[in-house]
Amino acid sequence: MLSNKSILITGGTGSLGKELTKTILKNWPDVKRLVIYSRDEQKQYQMAQEYPASKYPGIRYFIGDVRDHERLKRAFSGIDYVIHAAAMKHVHIAEYNPDECVKTNIGGAENVIKAALETNVSKVVALSTDKACAPINLYGATKLTSDKLFIAANNIKGTKDIKFSVVRYGNVMGSNGSVIPFFLNKRKEGVLPITDANMTRFNITLEEGVNMVLHALETAWGGELFVPKIPSYKLTDVAKAVGPECEHRISGIRPGEKIHEEMITSSDSFTTYDLGKYYVILPQVPNWKLNDYIKHFDAKLVPEGFNYTSGANSQWETVDSLRKLIKEHVDTDFSVL
Repeated sequence: MLSNKSILITGGTGSLGKELTKTILKNWPDVKRLVIYSRDEQKQYQMAQEYPASKYPGIRYFIGDVRDHERLKRAFSGIDYVIHAAAMKHVHIAEYNPDECVKTNIGGAENVIKAALETNVSKVVALSTDKACAPINLYGATKLTSDKLFIAANNIKGTKDIKFSVVRYGNVMGSNGSVIPFFLNKRKEGVLPITDANMTRFNITLEEGVNMVLHALETAWGGELFVPKIPSYKLTDVAKAVGPECEHRISGIRPGEKIHEEMITSSDSFTTYDLGKYYVILPQVPNWKLNDYIKHFDAKLVPEGFNYTSGANSQWETVDSLRKLIKEHVDTDFSVL
């Protein structure tokens, strides 16, 4: 799929960007070019030690901000596929710095779309979040707006052969700033702060997130929003898995947080289809024939009123399964668990 193709990852030095890089270089060593686009020179320097151009001749490191349209347009020259992973993602930081979040998550999305339409990019996959579904915080609201922009971009492409799609998923296990690394760090203090005893979250590994992005690149017709079928966990179970000997202290919900996350609302059910491994929310007015799509993917319309929330999930991680996953997927000392 990616052989002899040129791919660019915005936010390429983040957790998912690095995992995508690892997967692409392993599975498609004949990739023509893999451009890591981000604004953090230190992270790019560190990543270049792990993936040097001398060993991986197709890799490039491109300093740039998604807020800068001209820089994006320059970076997109000769690129076939764009994976848009750059974002401000910390809920409480976005609440305190709303204008900065809007500039990056919404303005950045607009710039990616414009630059893709102005060059010869043929596929764009944008990363979303469960917080974009029925958002109550600014981060979620900006990502919902970003989702809508990418889906609607299929309507303004004219005769260009380009497809825009979105992938939405929950907490990525072990990603920068997520709860598991936070708990692992806090464990040495003997106290794990839990925001609410009833709080639940969706859980996905980095590998599963990467596979979903690659699935969208390979199969999207344009305008889809893909949602994975993944398990949930209770925050209290994560605390038990990481620090059973620690005090588990209720600290209270932070600004903009939900008790349970949602990835598909009941209002989405009218255009949501079951594809087997994934759900997909289709555009209300697709620029292809719906019946052809349903037949091609054997898609099944979900029941009216269906919704998909972390608190009412049919799949759950346990303390034991969480401990096993942490050992397998999070960079930590196995002996401490």
